[in-house]
Amino acid sequence: MTVVAICQHGGEFVTNPDGTLSYSGGDAHAIEVSREMSVDDLHAEINNIFGIDSTDLPLKYFLPNNRRTLISISHDRDLQRMVDFTTNAASAEVFILNKPDRAKSTVAHSGTSIAATKRKKVSTPGFRANKNTRLGEPQPNNAIQSAMDVNANNGRQKKPSSSDNLDASRALSIDFGTDMISPAGGSSLIPDMQQQKFSTAAERMMAGIFDDGSMTPLMVEAEGTPEHMQQLPGATGLFDDAITGVGQEFDNVKDFRDQLCKYAIGKGFVYRFVKNETTRATVRCVHQGCPWRLHASESSRSKKFVIKKMNDVHTCGGGLGEGQRRATRQWLTGIIKDKLHENPLVKPKDIARDIYEDYGLALTYSQVWRGREVAQKELYHAIKETYSQLPWFCERILETNPGSVAILSPLVDSKFRRFFVAFHASLHGFEHGCRPLIFLDKIPLKTTNEFRLLAAAGVDGDDATFPVAFAIVEQENYDSWVWFLLQLKYAVTTSRTLTFVSDRQKGLDLAVPQVFGDSHHAYCLHHLMEEFKGELNKGPFSSQVRDSILDDFTRAAQAISIEDFNASIDSIRNVSPEAADWVMSSKPENWSDAIFRGARFDHFSSNIVDGFNNWIPAKKEGSIVQLVDAIRVKLTEVMEVRRENSKSWEDGTLTPFMEAKLQKEAARSKKLNVLCSSDTVFEVRGNTIFVVNIGTWECTCRRWQLSGLPCTHAVAVFNRVGRPVYEFCSRYFRVECYRLTYAESINPIPDMEQIDFSAGSASYPPPARRPAGRPRRKRFNPNKVPTVVRLCSRCKMQGHNKATCEAIL
Repeated sequence: MTVVAICQHGGEFVTNPDGTLSYSGGDAHAIEVSREMSVDDLHAEINNIFGIDSTDLPLKYFLPNNRRTLISISHDRDLQRMVDFTTNAASAEVFILNKPDRAKSTVAHSGTSIAATKRKKVSTPGFRANKNTRLGEPQPNNAIQSAMDVNANNGRQKKPSSSDNLDASRALSIDFGTDMISPAGGSSLIPDMQQQKFSTAAERMMAGIFDDGSMTPLMVEAEGTPEHMQQLPGATGLFDDAITGVGQEFDNVKDFRDQLCKYAIGKGFVYRFVKNETTRATVRCVHQGCPWRLHASESSRSKKFVIKKMNDVHTCGGGLGEGQRRATRQWLTGIIKDKLHENPLVKPKDIARDIYEDYGLALTYSQVWRGREVAQKELYHAIKETYSQLPWFCERILETNPGSVAILSPLVDSKFRRFFVAFHASLHGFEHGCRPLIFLDKIPLKTTNEFRLLAAAGVDGDDATFPVAFAIVEQENYDSWVWFLLQLKYAVTTSRTLTFVSDRQKGLDLAVPQVFGDSHHAYCLHHLMEEFKGELNKGPFSSQVRDSILDDFTRAAQAISIEDFNASIDSIRNVSPEAADWVMSSKPENWSDAIFRGARFDHFSSNIVDGFNNWIPAKKEGSIVQLVDAIRVKLTEVMEVRRENSKSWEDGTLTPFMEAKLQKEAARSKKLNVLCSSDTVFEVRGNTIFVVNIGTWECTCRRWQLSGLPCTHAVAVFNRVGRPVYEFCSRYFRVECYRLTYAESINPIPDMEQIDFSAGSASYPPPARRPAGRPRRKRFNPNKVPTVVRLCSRCKMQGHNKATCEAIL
């Protein structure tokens, strides 16, 4: 697999009015790049062609249809992702930037790179901040904000990378009950900054940031500070894509707060909540007169948190990363968790230094110390569940439900173990009673952002949701979806050609064809419509014009022929050529009935799995075991209820929902005239003429082929020739097939409430609790030999005093 990379160097980026980036000037050369090529090989090719040394120069590229965000190429895996993402494009543009990339770059699993941090100037006064200064409030002279908002309840979202199987001993070395100290005999990772000599007072103040005894926020520079001391680290570009604009969806309000915190850190501004509720939130910039404002609320349809309004203009300098920053407690805890994974013996002053260098946030030693204590406790409980509870639960599922698939993956970057579950009753029901149609989606959780719940579901004969499999993963991205689909392919052993319906986000558009190469992938029309609305809102269209364009888009999706599809696109093009180009670039072969070759049985949206939200009580979301068991209990109840309801249905007929749809078609067929052309071919006349072939189950309206249920014209033919219509309905709609779907039951897992999940976790020390009262300044050493001999004042003997003296004088 190779792509042609157009490498450009010597020019500069220009921001267009619509926010996209263009590259102008410089030289350009074409290089053929394959998945086997390493980054070093690419640098060598660039050096030979351009005659430069590009070893220390950052390489960037754009994703297809996205010229707003530059993606970094730092490792061989980044280069492989670039080849994978741009395979369908004619070429890929690679830009060699002029400035060396000195900051750290984190690569996400979706193939996107979080932009490297920049260094920026911060004006700092030449005095120490008072330790009574209120945290989180803007300080004079644009001082860097160092605060912990204890009222924010957002979680962390870091995209870990997949790794090979790691031994559990690395996690076992974490000592949560002791102070973090360097290994004996090892060299210190941090230079002793107190022993360094500084020529100016400003340099001494900057060194004090990482002093263990420092209890104040970042010291700010005095006048005359050297130039190299004025260049402070920042997080510009690091979280720019955390908030993208109107229409962006979040799992819950905590997820929204978490991403908002990251976005503010990356952009360099401080925000304040005008409204901060579980169902709605309004945020504005803290600077008086700055118009930046954002409003988000819970969607009544999908129960997700959605940005409804956003004014992304700053007049305070914050939008360009030149303003202040504020960290929340939960964000800081998430960052410290990652550092504890990398080095369990990391010190608070080391963490403070890394956060300052990576994000431009100067936190006090006490803030980092408290954050480390919270992170240690959370890690202790998470690791205890990972190594003790999950393996036990996985074994019990396989013991109590033979034929089920329960897979507990190796560690993901020593932090997380993915958990896949597909019960035998679900697999049997999908194979024998459901259509070859699978919906893929992430189920939003209400109270936690520590992991993600992925689900695969089908539809039964009565058009109700039928869960097939689900998995707990660390993050929704390309790698996690590939892993989930690989386990699903192993579990669902069917010879039928499957059709998948998804929102194509988070790497799904690439993961589905990679794992299920012989399947069909349909895009969710609802998500496409929302994206299209967002694009139309950027243009100068009235509400009536937008509605007209959206109606044409819907007709294009439901078109039965290429001619009808082209007519709808031409109607859009007459109003806006740009809108028509957007529609054509969204791959209509994956969503238009006129072009799509799969069978989705009249299902245009993947939101069928939204009903899973109510299956999981909020109090069960904190534990993976409890969450999965809650799904098992609810799935058992649903299957039992549907099995009992189907016992009263008459054999040989359709399910109630399909019977109602068929009766609507029959009512419209009474006004049609039928002409017989042969024994199997008929001509049906109404407003237009359609041809029905009952031998091949086809009608020129294509409704029969697309839905599996006879259309109005076919029903008119059956009434004309006296044939029973039920013989020409898909077998998936029959009562007998529905009962096969729910023929098997999910067996209970006994003693779930009485099991002691702490067994086997003795190797993990419990979280350290800080004793009450003021700590002792002078520690008592029980091994110390006493040097002062105290005698009884009455008998002059040792071992007692006058009050307990029993000597007879």
